[in-house]
Order: sequence, then C-alpha cells, then structure tokens
Amino acid sequence: MTQVRSLRRRVELGLIVLATIIVASAYGLAGLGATASLPADIMAFLGLVLALLVGAHIAVRRLAPNADGLLLPMAGLLNGIGYVFVARLDPELAAPQTTWMALGVVAFVVTLFVVRRPRDLERYRYTFLLIGIGLLLVPFVPGIGYSNQGATIWARIGPISFQPGEFAKLALTIFFAGYLVERRELLAVSTFRVGPLMLPDPKHLGPLLLAWTGALGIMVFQNELGSSLLLFTVFLVLVWVATERLSYLVLGGLLFAGGAAAAVTQFGHVGRRIEAWLDPWGDPDVTRDSAYQVVQAAYAMAHGGLTGTGIGLGNPGVIPVVTTDMIFAAIGEELGLVGATAVLIAFLLFVGAGLRTAVAAEQPFEKLLATGLSTLIAIQAFIIIGGVIRVLPLTGIALPFVAYGGSSLLANWVVLALLLRISDDVTTRQLRQMEGEAVGVR
Repeated sequence: MTQVRSLRRRVELGLIVLATIIVASAYGLAGLGATASLPADIMAFLGLVLALLVGAHIAVRRLAPNADGLLLPMAGLLNGIGYVFVARLDPELAAPQTTWMALGVVAFVVTLFVVRRPRDLERYRYTFLLIGIGLLLVPFVPGIGYSNQGATIWARIGPISFQPGEFAKLALTIFFAGYLVERRELLAVSTFRVGPLMLPDPKHLGPLLLAWTGALGIMVFQNELGSSLLLFTVFLVLVWVATERLSYLVLGGLLFAGGAAAAVTQFGHVGRRIEAWLDPWGDPDVTRDSAYQVVQAAYAMAHGGLTGTGIGLGNPGVIPVVTTDMIFAAIGEELGLVGATAVLIAFLLFVGAGLRTAVAAEQPFEKLLATGLSTLIAIQAFIIIGGVIRVLPLTGIALPFVAYGGSSLLANWVVLALLLRISDDVTTRQLRQMEGEAVGVR
C-alpha cells in the first residue's frame, strides 16, 4: 500500500510542476504578444499557481493519499490555462478570477477534510434533493434573483453575484446516485413491452418523468437550455448504469427530444437558439442578434488555423462575453487546432480518470456518484464546446475550470475533491483486500 501511495503522489507532484511550467509559459507569451515584453509579475504568478496547486497536493497527500494521481494536475492545468486567457482578454477580471481560484482550492481542501467516507453522503440524499431544488428556485426570489442576458439563473446577496444552479447540479447528482442505489432493482425489472422496448412497471417510471418535467421547467422558466440538457443527461446516464437497461436511454432521449421540439414551437427564446444554430448567416436579424457570437467564434477559429495566431496576437475580444460562454473560441484562435485539441485531451484524461474510479468501485453508491460527477464535467464541456463549434445550439454553460466565473470554479473544485475521495476509498479497499489475500496465501 505504501508503494502505491508514494508512486501516485510522486506522479501527481511531477505533473503539477509540469502543468505550472506550461501555465507560466502561456502567461509569459500572453504578455509578449500584448506588449512585446514579459509581464512584470510573472514570477509572482508562477509562485501563486505553484503554491495553490502544491497546497492542494499536500491536502491530498494527507487526506486522500491513495487517490488517483491524474485528476488534480489536469484540473490545475485547465484552471491555469483558463486564467491566462481570462486575464489576457479582460485584465480587470484577473484579480477576481485569482480570488475565486484560491477559494476553489480552499473549498477543495475543506471538502476532503469534511467528507471522510463517500457513503456518508448517501444518508443525506433527500436533504441534497431539497438543497438542489431550493438552489434552482433562488433566482426567482424577489430582491435576490435576477435575469442576465435573458436567463434567470443569477442571484445577488450584497455585492456578490453567483449562479445557484452550479451548486444545484452537484447536489442533485448526489441525490440521483443515492436514490438509484435505493431503487435500482425495481427499475431494472421489466414487466411490459412497448414496441421493441421492455419497460418496468409504469409506477416505477415516475422518477424518469419527474426528471423530464424538471428539465423542461428549467428550459422554460429559467430560459436555460444547457442546464436542462445537462441535468437530464446525468440522470439518464446514472439510470442506465444502475439498471444496465438501454431502454432507459432510448426512452429518455425520446422524451427530451419531444419536449425540446414542443419548446421550440411554443417558446420564442428556444426557437431563436435553434435558428441561430441551424443557420447563423441566413437571416440578417438572427446574425445581428442571437447568432452574432456563433458567427464571430467561427471567424476566430478559422483565423487560428492549425497552430493559432499566438497568445495575445489574435482578436477574440470582438466575440461577445468571450471570457465566459466563448472562451474556447479564444483558445482556438490563439492556440489553433493543436491547442484546442490539447484542452480536449486534458478533459478526456480528467473524465477518464473519474470513470476509471467508477469502474473500480464495488460499492453501488460510490460507483454511481463517481459516474455522475465525471458525467457532470464531461457533459458540461461537451455542451459548451459543441455550442461554440455548432455541433449543438449555443448555451450559457461555463467550460469547467476554464471559463470565468466564481460559482462554476467553486463547484468544480468540490467535484474534484469528491472524485479524489471516492478514488482514495476504492483504492484503499482494494489494497487491503490484496494484502489480506497475500497473508492468506502465506
């Protein structure tokens, strides 16, 4: 056990140092591109990034010593690259993003300290359900919630604005995992046929219909297509993993497609998103309004080509809200296809490590929670990147760890901590079993 622990932590530390060098180099290149000189604070920046990531590494070494060694470095690399682009695109956002990154690491350490056993979360599944629903309703509270760019997903308490939905996604994912552990056997039993599909008793389909209704409610009342698709997809994936029934994926996909088609015809904001997706250049009104981001992002990435213009040498600032919704387009312009692909590979490595933990987990709750958390990051990245490159309609979801935004950063660092906690628990149990078997053989 000691050898595995030592190896994983050495690999993690080495990758953290490499990630820090990459991020600091990108920060220096951004300064050279913008002012033809290295930033005066580059050494301070290097020290800050290294201090935050090494601090997180020490917390893992003390609190989750057997956890996967790839998750933290990939998160640090993505967060660092995101910071470089946020600071390059809007220097006024550099200080807030630094603060949120530091708070994210603090939240990461606190989560590791408080959640010592993943199974403890299962007992509070209905509490997390109430928390998740309550957070989704906060933007509708008079005096606290407000709309921004047409989406009712914001709340303000004093000088602080945040998106409660970012934390609602996490709370609901924990609830989904706990609920499906409790009901997976009932949901897995098929009792009647609908065409080629074998389905369980209709009374057990209630959770699926409830999740579908909730997703449509988010789409309609919050004017947020991305969060609707994200939550429903996470729930469908967890149902599929829990029951091993492909019919749930098919039925859920049909339900969501039907609801989305109805929303397109009945609600103008959804219809405009679809128009902008299908033909952003066709209608002058659409191009000027809803699709302007999509058009400018396409020009930016075409300008970047294979290797990019270089950090600080492109012109992604013409894209509206580029630091949040469209930061991947900025990366594509200034780092090119090569740099954008590297970012995708970092996400694939992160999600792959999370799913590897899920596969290795023997406890049903740990397996479902690791799957849900990994899917949460993967689907968020897929939805927003797909929107930027026009694979999907554009939504307001933040690119995890990369885009500007305190709510998203805090939530994603907590997701990372929970994945590391599950990984540590799973690996520790496996190593003890191996040691017990070895003793038995002797």
